[in-house]
Parts: sequence; structure tokens; C-alpha cells
Amino acid sequence: MKLPALFSSDRSADRVVPPSGFTAQLTLFSAGAMAFLAVFALALSLASGRLADRWASALSGTATIRISAPADQMQTQMTAVLALLSTTPGIANARAIDTDEQRRLLEPWFGPDLPVDALPLPRLIELTETGDGYDSEGLRQRLAAEAPGAILDDHTRWRRPLAIAAERLQLLGLLSLVLILGATGAMITLAANAALAANLQVIRVLRLVGAKDSYITRAFVHRFTLRALGGAAIGTVIAMIGVALLPRTDEAGGFLTGLRFQGAGWLLPLILPPLAAIVAFAATRFAALRTLKRLP
Repeated sequence: MKLPALFSSDRSADRVVPPSGFTAQLTLFSAGAMAFLAVFALALSLASGRLADRWASALSGTATIRISAPADQMQTQMTAVLALLSTTPGIANARAIDTDEQRRLLEPWFGPDLPVDALPLPRLIELTETGDGYDSEGLRQRLAAEAPGAILDDHTRWRRPLAIAAERLQLLGLLSLVLILGATGAMITLAANAALAANLQVIRVLRLVGAKDSYITRAFVHRFTLRALGGAAIGTVIAMIGVALLPRTDEAGGFLTGLRFQGAGWLLPLILPPLAAIVAFAATRFAALRTLKRLP
């Protein structure tokens, strides 16, 4: 049986399957609910990929040098480190972070009244590397020799876990799509089995008058595939409206912003109704052929 043939009208075959009832409602609801969830799983997967790229680009190309030294040696080591960085190949720019900027960095965590001047906080130097980069191990050795209290942090320990977490979140989103499609197939199979069981007498009569199993199978596949397609289309549209109503990334600075589709990504949810139809086609065909094979 070819899938395009499902969209052709066959009223005599449609009489084999009731157009309404419990199985029709179950198929429509299952396909719609699963498509609704699949849209958000797809949005989460795409947003995770963008998040990984944003984190990687935000941390790449920069590094920080932390200087911990006695108060009487702090300025001397700061000057020595800045002079060393000015002659290091691969360093485009280096600047010392002043006390006011440190206070602003710590304010979200400790509040605006933190006495930064009275605390033994290390001094920070932010450096930006060129496109070719620099020799981090060589720079660490030079810092150890000229400024023992200086420690280079190239953000690797921050960047790697964030990238791994975002990639795994993206994989979880794709896995969720696979599980949703599998659950859709299982529910439609149950609905098709219920419809077949409810129409066993009709099926036996059709066989007695000469109807072939392919004719009966086509009737069930036709009905359930179109039901799944319609339900998935409704669920997809509702979910896309919900995604469109989510806040933009620039409207709220939280972690869960930016889940909206971007650009051509809005076209990706449109493949979900055809996928649901294909799953329904395969599930219903399998259920019908298995049931007909068991009948005497």
C-alpha cells in the first residue's frame, strides 16, 4: 500500500471503520498531545544548541589572571604581570579590573554593601588573545618566575562543563522526540486494536462476501492515518503559538529564555504532522495485518 493512496477517497472502505467513537477520539487526542510535546522538545533541543554556541563564544578568546599576594607586594606584581603580558605573543589586550568593577561583579551574589576594600580579595587582570592564540603553558611558567602570586585561568574548566551540559541537553531533546514518536505509535496501535476488536463481526462478514485482507487493512490504515495527521496538525499549531508567546532572549535574562524558534527553525515543527501520519500508517498496518492473520 502506498502512502499517497491514503488521501484518495474510498467511502465503501471507510464504512468498515466507524468515523467517530472512542478510538477516533483516542487517536486524535494522542496525536495532538504528542505533537504538542514534540514541538517543545524540538524547541528545547534547538535552544540547547544555540546555548552551547553562545557559551563557547562568550568564554573563548579571553582569560583571567588572578593575583594573590601580600598588600605591600600586590601593586608590584600587578605591574610586573601587565609588563609581561605586553610582550607575550598572542595577547591582543590586557587590563586590570579595578575595585569598582569587582564590586559590581560580586554584587549579585553578596549585595551592594559588600566592603570590597576591606576584604583580602585577589586582583584580576583580563586578557584577550589574538586569532592565533598564545602559549598558555609557557605563560604560566613565566608568571611563576616573575609573579609567584599570579595564576592563569583560561576558562577551560568553565567552558568544557557548560558545553558538555548543553550538548547533553540537546541529545535529551532529540531522544524525547524519538520517545514521543514511539509512544504515539503505541497509542495508535492500541486504538487500532480496539477498533479491530469492535468490528470483528463486520470483518468476518466482509470476508464472507469476498473482501480481501488488503481491502480491510486499507480501510483501517486510511482512517487512522488521517486521524493522526489531523490531531498532530492541531497539536503542532497550538504548540507553535505557545512557543511564539515565550519571552525573547533580550526581554528576560534568565536561563530558560531564548526557547523560541529562530529563522528557518519555525519550519521544523511542520514535519511533525507528516511524521505522525507515517507512524500511524505503520502502526495501524501492523495491527490490522496481525489481527487479520489470527482470524480463522
